[in-house]
Amino acid sequence: MRLKTEEFQSLFTDGLNGLAGIFEKHQHELRIAGGAVRDLLSGKRPEDVDFATTATPDEMKSMFQTAGIRMINNKGEKHGTITARLHDENFEVTTLRVDVQTDGRHAEVEFTTDWQKDAERRDLTINSMFLGLDGTLYDYFKGYEDLQNHRVRFVGSAEQRIQEDYLRILRYFRFYGRVALKPDDHEPGTLTAIRENGRGLAAISGERIWMELKKMAVGSHVAHLLELVYNLELAQYIGLPPDGDVDEMKRVWQNAKDLCPKPMTILAALFRRPEEVEKMDLRLKVSREEKNLALFLVKHRRELCRSREEPDSLKPFTDFITDSRELDSLSKVCELLKYQGEAKLLSELSGWSMPRFPISGHDLRSMGITSGKEIGATLQKLRNIWKKSHYQLDKDELLSHVRP
Repeated sequence: MRLKTEEFQSLFTDGLNGLAGIFEKHQHELRIAGGAVRDLLSGKRPEDVDFATTATPDEMKSMFQTAGIRMINNKGEKHGTITARLHDENFEVTTLRVDVQTDGRHAEVEFTTDWQKDAERRDLTINSMFLGLDGTLYDYFKGYEDLQNHRVRFVGSAEQRIQEDYLRILRYFRFYGRVALKPDDHEPGTLTAIRENGRGLAAISGERIWMELKKMAVGSHVAHLLELVYNLELAQYIGLPPDGDVDEMKRVWQNAKDLCPKPMTILAALFRRPEEVEKMDLRLKVSREEKNLALFLVKHRRELCRSREEPDSLKPFTDFITDSRELDSLSKVCELLKYQGEAKLLSELSGWSMPRFPISGHDLRSMGITSGKEIGATLQKLRNIWKKSHYQLDKDELLSHVRP
């Protein structure tokens, strides 16, 4: 098979043409590798393109130095990756490798010139393909067939691939959400291998786990996959509460899936208590913004909701935002509305601008109120009146409520 799509042709910038010329001159093969191949075969232009080659890192460095090409970020060199910069573009090129020894987190590698051996060490068949720069597909494990059939399979033995790097369990879930059409179309042997090796996730860093969880939570079949995490007894190893509220999560996902919720908005449904959010943060080391969003949703998901008296009114939510002193209160309330499935109110809130309270302490002092305590109490009283008016009363109207 030879690919000739517009997405593929669009990759050939001056930078890539220059890179290809260098490898051709020195008679080393260069191919597009991994996820970029999967995306191109799916009709998408990949955001990132990785390359593989038969050249060793030393040979690449010599080639680039001879050509006057700048190399950057040498951290990947011990794993065989050289990053070259041509025409203001960075190109990551990795020497073909085989795993010599693995411990479930890291691998010791040896370089090779055997393309199939390199493909053999990759996680999933759909990620194990290569694409020549002439468009020729190199597919050693029926990855293209799996992609066409929306099937997600490990390369070779699922158990062996997982034991090489236990994070591949979550990568499997993430790609299942991107590729599979049905929510429950797994190979039984794959789920068995995941269940029997799930405890290996305990040794994986929280940062790596969180990166995969976030990606999984914005794909398809999220409710099914998170329920599977519990059915396969994985939650305790990846920072999620062992007795997470799966029914609440499924309900929230059904409400929010068409509203582009943040990953934490869906995951927050699993937490019954704020303490569980704190434990999750200790394990995964999420950002402060993500942690605060989870705490906000757990605290306010029941009490901050539409009014029974005015069910179509944004007022409870705008009052909260107006009273809040946090800069991100608007974005948090938007996520709360997604959590609650309030699509109409969310749309209205996106067009709302927070009004400015027209009274200041200076206005009250000019009326003879000098006590700081009295000024604070009066401002709060006037703010409540202003909110009840739906923020319509102006300064003079509000000041008319102050006794002279």
